[in-house]
Amino acid sequence: MGIGGGIALIVIGAILAFGVRDSIDAIDLTMIGYICIGAGVLALILSLIINAQRSNTSHREVVDHRTVGTAQPVAQPVVQQPVQPVQQTPVQPVQQQQPPQAPPAPPAGA
Repeated sequence: MGIGGGIALIVIGAILAFGVRDSIDAIDLTMIGYICIGAGVLALILSLIINAQRSNTSHREVVDHRTVGTAQPVAQPVVQQPVQPVQQTPVQPVQQQQPPQAPPAPPAGA
């Protein structure tokens, strides 16, 4: 809520508690004003305590140092020689062999 919220609650509570004379049935505006003043004071105290703790913290700055070693020479690009075409030997056609045939059957009357 912060310091500004606490001060705002105190002001609104003071207006309701001391400045408003109207009455609403079943609502006591004076009591609501006192409650707002109390909540504002509590918020103001808590925000001051939190800000005081925040200012007491220590900060540490970390700096990374890069060590520079000996410089490596940049590799020269490899120049590729033109590729010689591969000489191919002519392919001989494969002759397919016929599967062996069965011997002729003997005559039925023999």
